[in-house]
Amino acid sequence: MIIAVAIGGRFTRDMLHPEKQYVTSFKLILFGIFALFFALFVLWRRQRRAVAFGAVIFFWLLAAGWLTKPLLDLAQPLSYRTPYDPASPNATSFGPRTAIVMLGGGIDVMDDGSLAPQHDVYARIRLSAALHQRCVAAGGLCKVIVSGGNPQHHAASEADTYAPWLLRAGITRDDLILENTSLTTWQNARNVAPIVHAQRADTLFVVTSSYHMARAMLDFGRFGMHPVAAISEVRHVRLGLWPRRGNLRSAETALHELIGIAQFHVYVMLGWF
Repeated sequence: MIIAVAIGGRFTRDMLHPEKQYVTSFKLILFGIFALFFALFVLWRRQRRAVAFGAVIFFWLLAAGWLTKPLLDLAQPLSYRTPYDPASPNATSFGPRTAIVMLGGGIDVMDDGSLAPQHDVYARIRLSAALHQRCVAAGGLCKVIVSGGNPQHHAASEADTYAPWLLRAGITRDDLILENTSLTTWQNARNVAPIVHAQRADTLFVVTSSYHMARAMLDFGRFGMHPVAAISEVRHVRLGLWPRRGNLRSAETALHELIGIAQFHVYVMLGWF
């Protein structure tokens, strides 16, 4: 676990206290792996050629997709590789009180300095709006809870940044609830739980991307919630001989999620969750 945190983020004292919540940064995971190869190259003078060759092959396998695909498949189990269609005959019916939880997925800073949802979030917004529209048509009470704080330290939280897009997508202000303090998926679940219970929701959806859903379901289940997994979009890998930047981004995402899932299980065993 310590090695995983050292590669993927930082270790803080709050991790040792279950009553305190931590923020683990998994950014720059690939840079951390590159730094590990570089350290081996410096330390193992007699094996420098082998280390350099291994680094080139490793990153080519990621960039060309051949290693990224199995990593992404692990992060996106088969049961979470189909986008959710609210209009499908097999779609979950809405109860008298429905809560639709949309999880945050980052913020981009535009050229003019304004904030906008990151690419994957637009699909989450569309699906949340479609679910809300269907729910309202079914005659039930429908609330959309947007959960996302400010882990990137921008001028506004994810929830506050996404709100105008959700309103433009047709969700009414009275049906929109902003939870803008969560910095991790675990905190998403923890902070949303009392809102869902206060709403006395009998139907609960969690809207997020396929690669994020497995970890989200673990965290929500830990707080006694068993939502319908509403997959907004599925990440794909392009296999080939030439390196692709998108494959490296997908590799970073997959490693982020897999480390998070492993961390969840370790912390449960240690009693920290």
